[in-house]
Amino acid sequence: MSDDPSTEPVTADRPDSPIHVTGTDHITLIGSNEEETIEFYRDVLGMPLVLRQPNLDDPDSTHLFFDTGDGRIITFFVRDDRQSNPQPHRHRAGSVHHLSFSIDPERFGEVKQALNDVGRGYNEFDRGIFHSLYTQDHNGMVIELSTDKYDIPNDRRGEVLATAQRLRVEDGSDFAEEEHLAAALDELGIDSDPVELPDAPTGSGVE
Repeated sequence: MSDDPSTEPVTADRPDSPIHVTGTDHITLIGSNEEETIEFYRDVLGMPLVLRQPNLDDPDSTHLFFDTGDGRIITFFVRDDRQSNPQPHRHRAGSVHHLSFSIDPERFGEVKQALNDVGRGYNEFDRGIFHSLYTQDHNGMVIELSTDKYDIPNDRRGEVLATAQRLRVEDGSDFAEEEHLAAALDELGIDSDPVELPDAPTGSGVE
């Protein structure tokens, strides 16, 4: 590690480290109660509830497991006497800023309508290399519903993003944009057609 972290290389190559993880198994959050957790994550976002059991570290609470759509799991520790709190979170070092889940680009308009139908407000942003809706769950957690602008193979995602990063720096751009993503895919020989999505602001103040 150099004295200036901004000079550290951005690369998809595996670092020379003693441990190499193989993927995300699950992420566990402290939830409120079972009813409202299931209502949002299963009934609104469409995640199957695949396992329910006592929290093995605290049998007075319940451990809920949801499949996010690709076999990756998100879980919650919940208690029936714990009320939901929709107030926005106060962030500090170590806290979770938001959770991002993938959605089908062909259903982007349907997702927006569904959020409207259940009374969930959202913001829509064009983030350069992906397009996102931001809403909140029943406990004030920011939930991002994101769709890629191109179909990127999961096993090459890091490689594509690292290449787009190099092209962004060479171009002198403030952030990675669609053109960098398209150029990265072309350079890596990945055939992928762009997805048609509506215009939206970046939301970053860098237009």
